[in-house]
Amino acid sequence: MDEEYDCVVLGTGLTECIISGMLSVSGKKVLHMDRNKYYGGESASINPLDDLLAKYGLSESASLYGRGRDWYVDLIPKFLMANGQLVKLLIHTGVTRYLEFKSVEGSYVYKGGKISKVPADDREALSSDLMGLFEKRRFRNFLIYVQDLNEDDPKTWKDMDPTKTTMFQLYAKFNLDQNTQDFTGHALALHRDDEYIQQPALTTIRRIKLYSESLMRYGKSPYLYPLFGLGELPQGFARLSAIYGGTYMLDKPVEELVMEDGKVVGVRSGTEVVKTKQVYCDPSYVPHLVDKVGQVIRCICLMDHPIPNTKDVNSCQIIIPQKQVGRKSDIYVSLVSATMSVAPKGWYIAMVSTTVETADPESEIKCGLDLLGPVKQKFVIVSDIYKPKSDGLDSQIFVSRSYDATSHFETTCSDVLNIFQRGTGEPFDFSKVRQEQSEDQE
Repeated sequence: MDEEYDCVVLGTGLTECIISGMLSVSGKKVLHMDRNKYYGGESASINPLDDLLAKYGLSESASLYGRGRDWYVDLIPKFLMANGQLVKLLIHTGVTRYLEFKSVEGSYVYKGGKISKVPADDREALSSDLMGLFEKRRFRNFLIYVQDLNEDDPKTWKDMDPTKTTMFQLYAKFNLDQNTQDFTGHALALHRDDEYIQQPALTTIRRIKLYSESLMRYGKSPYLYPLFGLGELPQGFARLSAIYGGTYMLDKPVEELVMEDGKVVGVRSGTEVVKTKQVYCDPSYVPHLVDKVGQVIRCICLMDHPIPNTKDVNSCQIIIPQKQVGRKSDIYVSLVSATMSVAPKGWYIAMVSTTVETADPESEIKCGLDLLGPVKQKFVIVSDIYKPKSDGLDSQIFVSRSYDATSHFETTCSDVLNIFQRGTGEPFDFSKVRQEQSEDQE
């Protein structure tokens, strides 16, 4: 602890572990500390099941749910877009050597009281039960336009500049009805609310393309999930940091960030102070530097059957668009199972989550819970959402945002890349990692 480091990272949640790995790869001398005895922080995977039961004060035996040591239950479950930013980070940094992934089997959207497969290309549009015959053809034409659009080639814009045309105008151009707009914006483009409708269409077009490109990677759905749960991801990035010289300390309390002239110069743990030029941390380490901006409710459900009406898939995501249930925020349902090595054979883990809008959070996820069928046990978590008060440039303390209600990692990865650029003054250099890894293999 007497050494001086370029950066100290506090917390081993996924965001902090990714940042630690990226800083180490970029040549920074990094010390990574966590007050907990385990990796993962809020994004840990709990194993065995006895630990989860104890966490919620339940005295029943884990043997009621198969072998307790076969359970790896994510506290904040999320899927990875197969062609998304986090997978690119995993590949470019070589963390994939420590992990194995499975393709999620289904992607569904809720409409009018039932769930349907999300159509992701013009062929699926024609066979979807989400739309009538004429709407299918209009939606097919819309998807062809999106797929053919090249933002660098105005000839493909069809007289609609995507940087100026709003999504409202683009939907109107193809005469898409409200239901089609709902699943396009929320289940394909993965927007969390309807603010995007009045914004330039290019962002949504890029998101739809990402969904389609990710789907083409594996075919069943655009999503991937690591075997043995998301807790493997922080540990993978921790190994990456260690390879590049990063130092890790678990079970290390943090009493104080030492400041001089408004800038951080050290971190105190007990009587020890480590010197540093920068600190990267999650909101729990600096409550005075963050604002509460809302809450998320998550309900973990243990079941002995797949979700009804999904063709008995062993893993899937279901998005319930806000307007389908009279809300401002979407509801997300995810399912994983023994095929992902996170539960005993014949058992499933479902999660229902949303942004809290009322004084009765549990009532807000009832629609999602109703889709699951009988649940053997459930665990409800209501978490505060925090965001940093400043960009951290003056203090050199860079704080991550809390994990949102979405069931994918795109928003988290955007936060990581943004924090890295603020802290280092430049974007992360993927090419440097690829070059060093190729040299190591020669």
